[in-house]
Amino acid sequence: MAQISANGLDIEYERFGPEDQETVLLIMGLSAQLTMWPVELCEELVSRGYHVVRFDNRDIGLSSKFEEAALPDMGALIGALLSGETPDAPYSLDDMAADAVGLLDALGIDKAHIVGASMGGMIAQLVAINHPEKTLSLTSIMSTTGNPELPQAKPEAMAALAAPAPDPNDLEAVIQRGMNTWNTIGSPGYPTDDAQLREWVLRDFHRSFYPQGILRQMAAIISNGDRREKLKAVTAPTVVLHGVDDPLVPVEGGRDTAASIAGAELIEVPGMGHDFPLSLVTTFADAITKAASRSSTHAAAE
Repeated sequence: MAQISANGLDIEYERFGPEDQETVLLIMGLSAQLTMWPVELCEELVSRGYHVVRFDNRDIGLSSKFEEAALPDMGALIGALLSGETPDAPYSLDDMAADAVGLLDALGIDKAHIVGASMGGMIAQLVAINHPEKTLSLTSIMSTTGNPELPQAKPEAMAALAAPAPDPNDLEAVIQRGMNTWNTIGSPGYPTDDAQLREWVLRDFHRSFYPQGILRQMAAIISNGDRREKLKAVTAPTVVLHGVDDPLVPVEGGRDTAASIAGAELIEVPGMGHDFPLSLVTTFADAITKAASRSSTHAAAE
């Protein structure tokens, strides 16, 4: 892994595969570090002829933290949203999309296949909207449009996500909280065993534990609003992948995303929730390469 200055921030990133191949940029979701993109997926994409970049979003992992920014008042944010006002947030999803583009520029990459999961899918959508010249294709995974009329997360999923951060000195509490979250929002048809979950939770805890950033990222999501009208302008080849059994971002979010982008292909996966089970690595890679293969640059290369 390495760090580079991009969009005025220090961005932690990792590269896989030959740098002279087309790039797949992986953008992760709320509270998740770059490590949540399975190495197995990165290697699968490399085997299919791509160069892969994954990175930590701002305020998470080893990238720049916004410690000078006050923690958002979530009640005020939600209240403003419900009243039709634009809530204030320390930064926006558009800023985070600019981070992704800044990383590509800093690495000398002209354009890439943009892939995002959950909040990362929202950011990926905004890269395609705001920076079409950088976007070869778009793959939006387990994400949504910001349409306020869509079904909301199941109560147990929201409760797991909103549970107070554990005392970092209580390692067992950290492990249990993390495992409970993944067991609650994970894929019922493709369960990850507890030993693997425990390993992942420990890995990410020891790498970085910074719950304050999660609140600011959540504020960015809430303040972004409805993207449907903007998504109509997306011209990049697009694939939308969503789990039928996603309890956090219901499958209607994926359907709405695909319906908002001309020519988008929707792939629904029964039994998939809101995680990246290793047993679905090929499914994720197939969706990404399906979008990529439709881009004119890749088609010409083939």
